[in-house]
Amino acid sequence: MSLAISVVIPAYNEGEAIIAVLDRIFDAVESECEILVVVDFEEDTTVPVLRAYAEREPRLHILVSSYGRGPANAIRYGIDQVKNPVVVVTMADGSDDPRQIDELARLVDRGVVVAAASRYCPGGQQVGGPLVKSMLSKAAGRSLGTFGRVGTRDATNSFKAFSTEFVREVGIDSRSGFEIGLELTAKARRLRRPVAEVPTIWLDRTLGVSNFQLAGWIPRYLRWYRFAFGPQLTKEQVARAAKAIAEQNTKPAKGKQRW
Repeated sequence: MSLAISVVIPAYNEGEAIIAVLDRIFDAVESECEILVVVDFEEDTTVPVLRAYAEREPRLHILVSSYGRGPANAIRYGIDQVKNPVVVVTMADGSDDPRQIDELARLVDRGVVVAAASRYCPGGQQVGGPLVKSMLSKAAGRSLGTFGRVGTRDATNSFKAFSTEFVREVGIDSRSGFEIGLELTAKARRLRRPVAEVPTIWLDRTLGVSNFQLAGWIPRYLRWYRFAFGPQLTKEQVARAAKAIAEQNTKPAKGKQRW
């Protein structure tokens, strides 16, 4: 029986730029798959492009999140809709290599709960992108991999495959930013569940504008980073700790919630 994969893509006003990303994914993935593109509102510029694309590609599904704005809510909403045993989260900007979706999913099928595409392990590379963001991400990833023994040297990368059962078991507590990949990696580590990685080459987007808000999201990442270190916990202990982190991360901040 072939492996069935659900691919979740959060999107925000990507417009026609999403076409090339979808083309590459459908061309690359050999497993049985569905793609769920999640937007925040019907008026998103990605929606009419997706509707036209879906007329010729039934595996594409357009979802409008009811969980609130922002990428974390979009990812959370998309994962809650999937029915396949493996879910892969990838970005709408074309930075991730879709040829690795099958490889990541097979690792989950073999028993890991989180399979990470790693820019910072041997054979991996990051091409382009803001220097400060890259340096912080690399330092966090490598230190977590070496000292936290989380199973990957790129815990902050959003391009990951997850066991759907595992995600439903531990839940997603992040409500903003792109820290879900780090959150689930940290939870897997504290529960001592297996995590694995494959090298990837990440390319900075060539169309559109990045929606990553470095200053606003760093404190949220740091809380999940710290949580990854420590002794094994029970599911109940992880749930309590994650709830506390989520409460800190969702305290009112200046400005509106944006991508």
